[in-house]
Amino acid sequence: MAVTLADVAARAGVSSATVSRVLNGNYPVAGSTRERVQRAVAELDYVVNGQARALAAATSDLVGVLVNDVADPFFGLIASALQAEVGVGAAEPGGKLTVVCNTGGSPEAELTYLTLLERQRAAGVVLTGGAVDSPAHSEAVTARLARLAASGTRIVLCGRPPLTLPGDSGPLTTLAFDNHGGARRLTEHLLSLGHRRIGYVTGPAERSTTGHRLAGHRAALEGHGMGPGTEAGADADQLIVHGGYDRDAGFDATLELLRRDLGVTAIVAANDTVALGVCAALRDRGLSIPGDVSVAGFDDLPFSADASPALTTVRIPLQEAGARAGRLVMGRITPPPGGVATITTELMVRGSTAPPATGRS
Repeated sequence: MAVTLADVAARAGVSSATVSRVLNGNYPVAGSTRERVQRAVAELDYVVNGQARALAAATSDLVGVLVNDVADPFFGLIASALQAEVGVGAAEPGGKLTVVCNTGGSPEAELTYLTLLERQRAAGVVLTGGAVDSPAHSEAVTARLARLAASGTRIVLCGRPPLTLPGDSGPLTTLAFDNHGGARRLTEHLLSLGHRRIGYVTGPAERSTTGHRLAGHRAALEGHGMGPGTEAGADADQLIVHGGYDRDAGFDATLELLRRDLGVTAIVAANDTVALGVCAALRDRGLSIPGDVSVAGFDDLPFSADASPALTTVRIPLQEAGARAGRLVMGRITPPPGGVATITTELMVRGSTAPPATGRS
């Protein structure tokens, strides 16, 4: 015979309401009482009827986390830190089941997952990484998020541009990464070393992260009189190659830059993974780093400091951002003023960048 809530209450010597409060984690309960209830739950092997609870409550015990690529360390760091705050092993009571939804970068998959999470009455949804720069897709995402919010689901954007739902006075809770400022500082670092022929291997053109980082790069060039319409920036577009966010994209794009024979002395990569492909292509053509060509990445993923040479990059505190997103989606901390907090980035100068060889600047 299945163990009931009343059985747990009798074993712990408390009311059924107190057991419910402990299990839901949504009401303060004395520590000793909570321990008695949890011990009774363990001894009786009590399992909460999730479907019944979801029907009785506005939302379920599920938090969905949408990522572009679960194998990408960028998303892995965010998701693992977030799950540590949301999951059953979190320091705070009331842990949720965290479901990581891997979209593969597909806009259609993103919409499908949001629909499925709505059907499951998700308690929270966190969307990570850049958004697709498409008015039609943005409208579709907004419609699904509006339905989720109306049903009581907490929504957090982590690393995405702010988004305002229809009828809201302000944007959804957002942790926005300073991609523009970080990219500008990175290119300014290369310019300060004396580089003027700077290649840029950027990400997919339709992604907001790509646009923001490329805009920061161009702002740095314009600040040094190398913008469009200037003699120094006459072939600026030829120095930019679009690709993916993976190592192979960096390898292929670098070969294309070298084929164009533009005399590049430095290459900025869309991210650290792409930068590894850039380095491999340069070595494949007999070029040294940074002796012949300096290389820089973005994100400061764990392997960056151990690359050879260590990779100059821009650090985004991904784990801290993921943990904060977890606390926000659980309602444990107050949303930032105005709903949006900008996560600052930090330039990490390492051995992969140096002044250009004499006569190449």
